[in-house]
Parts: sequence; C-alpha cells; structure tokens
Amino acid sequence: MKKLVLFLCLSVFSFGVYAEGLEYYKLYSLKEGMSADDIMRIVYHNKYSLFSHDYQQTGDVLYVDASGFTRKRVWKRMRITKAGEDGIAYKDVVAFTYPTELKGLAVLTWTYENYQREQDVWLWIPSLKKVRKISASQNDDAFMGSDITVEEVSTRRFEDETYKLTGEKDFQGYKFEQTGGIEYKGEPCFVIEAKPVKSHWYYSKRIIWVDKDTGGNIFDEYYDKSGKMFKTLFRKWVWEDLGDKKYPMQIVLECKDLRTGHRTDILMRDTKYDQQISEYNFTVKALMRSRW
Repeated sequence: MKKLVLFLCLSVFSFGVYAEGLEYYKLYSLKEGMSADDIMRIVYHNKYSLFSHDYQQTGDVLYVDASGFTRKRVWKRMRITKAGEDGIAYKDVVAFTYPTELKGLAVLTWTYENYQREQDVWLWIPSLKKVRKISASQNDDAFMGSDITVEEVSTRRFEDETYKLTGEKDFQGYKFEQTGGIEYKGEPCFVIEAKPVKSHWYYSKRIIWVDKDTGGNIFDEYYDKSGKMFKTLFRKWVWEDLGDKKYPMQIVLECKDLRTGHRTDILMRDTKYDQQISEYNFTVKALMRSRW
C-alpha cells in the first residue's frame, strides 16, 4: 500500500498536475458540454501560457484620452512555468523599457499552486531605487496608470471568482479602434458570468465571451453594483505555429473605460516560447539590477 501511495505521488509530481486538475506543458481544447468551471480553467491555463515552459513578449502600450491624444510606452514581459516546484505554479515579470523616465519600472509576481496562499507581488520603482510589496487589497489599482488593473494584468486567478455558463452564442463583433476593423464577428463563443469572491470589489460581475477555437477570452464586460456596464476588455488571439505544435497567443488587448472615454491599447509582438529563460530574471535582486 505504501508503495502504491508513493507511486501515485511521484506520478503527480512528474506530470505536473496542479490544483485545477490540468497538467502543465499540455494544451487543452474547449469541447461542447463543458461546465463553466472547466471552460474557465482552460482560459486561465491559456492566459498564463502554462502549456509552455516559458514565454516572453514585447509590445507597445498606448494611452488614449477622450480627445484622442495618445501617449506611448513600451514594455517587456517574461514568464516561467514552475509546474509546482517549491509550491509555485509560475513566475511573471512585466517591465517598461520606454520612455526614459519610466525605464525599469516593473512588477514581479510569484503565483502559488495553493490558491489560499496569497501571491507575492513586488513593484520596483527605479527612480526611488525602492521595491514595494503589493498586497492583495491593491490588486484593483490601475496598472502603471492605465485603464487596466493589476489584477487583470498579472494577479487574477481562477479561484478569485465563481462562474456560471449563461449560453453559447455567436459573437456580435468588436470594432478595434486602432485599425477600425470588426473583429470576431459571428465567431462561436461560450458566454460566462463571473462574480468576484471578494465582497465590495471594484466590479459586481463580468460577462466573458470565450472563443471556442483558441480557448481565449476575447471580450469582457464589467458591471458595477447598480448593474451598469462601465468597462470593456477586448483581446485578440491567434494560433502561433511552432512547426511541431501550435499555441494560442494573445496579440492585442484594448480596454475602454466607458465612464471617462479613455482607453488603453496593448499591441504585442516578438512573442517567443520555450526559450530556456533563466529563473534569475524572476527575483527581486534581478529587478533591482536589470537595465531592461
């Protein structure tokens, strides 16, 4: 009996099965008849690219006000999948590389398999030469002055919400402001209602449109406590063909604040997977020493 228990433990460690029942380094597809929980587990698996060993990407962040005035910043992101080693699911770092006055400003996140353990999140402020620890209560703060919150960029987890499948519909289409083109019109989607576990959070619910093809959440509608929609988040996903395998890849994000008329566009490029990124990049010491 002891040998059987030991074998099962070793098997779980070897295949890297995490709390949601999905395996690291494996790609999952959406299927008819899935529950809302099963769908959202795959959404998060794809969001944090847990099908790959590591991930890196650069891109532009455009801050657009109601008049159309635009400010540009450039960022870099890296992620490494730890697959449960030392209890860690993955480590993630996002940093600005432009303009000069923001260069090096970065957020480092360690996410643990045990969802009851709070994530470790550090903000490096190079102008002050200080590292600030971010608490879970600050996850609703604007990320680097954008319309997107810290939670939406790097800290939201499957366990932070409850889910209900409200239907399967063809997406109505979204006008992407950068190009003026209509995206995803008529694409079949699962529609999920998600409600935050935290009380008195910055939204009462969000409606999520999940693309059946890529398993990516292409459109989120955010509602306040009065039931009024106050923000939308659009994402564009494509298949990245790596020859022997294909990964779902996010290439565009557009967040609109319907109250102010502001929006934030993130245009992603130079995405690479499985590059054997050094884990040293995901330490506080590396944040402080990095020149990006």
